[in-house]
Amino acid sequence: MKLMRIGQPGQERPAALDAEGKARDLSGHVGDIAGAAITPEGIAKLQALDLSTLPELDVDRIGPCVGGVGKFICIGLNYADHAAESGMEVPPEPVMFMKATSAICGPNDDVLVPRGSDKCDWEVELGVVIGKGGVYIDEANAMEHVAGYCVINDVSERTFQIERAGQWVKGKSADTFGPIGPWLVTRDEVADPQNLSMWLEVDGTRYQNGSTTTMVYGVQHLVHYVSQFMSLQPGDVISTGTPPGVGMGLKPQKWLNGGETMRLGIEGLGEQTQNVRRA
Repeated sequence: MKLMRIGQPGQERPAALDAEGKARDLSGHVGDIAGAAITPEGIAKLQALDLSTLPELDVDRIGPCVGGVGKFICIGLNYADHAAESGMEVPPEPVMFMKATSAICGPNDDVLVPRGSDKCDWEVELGVVIGKGGVYIDEANAMEHVAGYCVINDVSERTFQIERAGQWVKGKSADTFGPIGPWLVTRDEVADPQNLSMWLEVDGTRYQNGSTTTMVYGVQHLVHYVSQFMSLQPGDVISTGTPPGVGMGLKPQKWLNGGETMRLGIEGLGEQTQNVRRA
């Protein structure tokens, strides 16, 4: 099932794509694609609906595919080939950092280069949305806690992230630095999250052309691992790292300065398009 949220910021309505690709209004059944609606029980109820009988929605804007995100957790250097292009060693265990939830925006919303930025970068990533909460989750059972998957652009400001004192979070958290969607694709529709092609283009030039097969730590391990340090709740999002081809790794390096258009996608999870402008 492909779940989505349609409408202007703060006014999004829950929806699902039917077999013909039409957006059907779920607001008569759930308040939002969030919380209880994306637990295993909530998704089962939605999957039992006859979508063809529900009102069709005009798609004026696609919002983030998950509402009320409590935690936006990111994994760094999680692709062996990306670590190599960054000149960094593959970490002995997952590198975790947080991205502010205020960075979350719709998949096709404008991305704003923040004031003072001179090294704004892109990162196509597989997003994992938690559906069943838990803490100290056994790795063998970790996939039971996944509601589904989505496309994320982990937009980053490298000067803020790396060259200035402090933690990575300040280079990752500017408003619009977290486009999510277009869909939350439920776990049953993704046969193998470790075998998905993914790509990103800037102004028609493809810079990232990778696959989740080169992930160092897979989805199952990451859900288990993160839960050793904090509880996970329905609607939490884990962004699992990026393949090579980011601006920082190019020779010469390339940065977003405003005026560019990014397009990105992951096999079976849809595509995003963002126009870049300066804040």
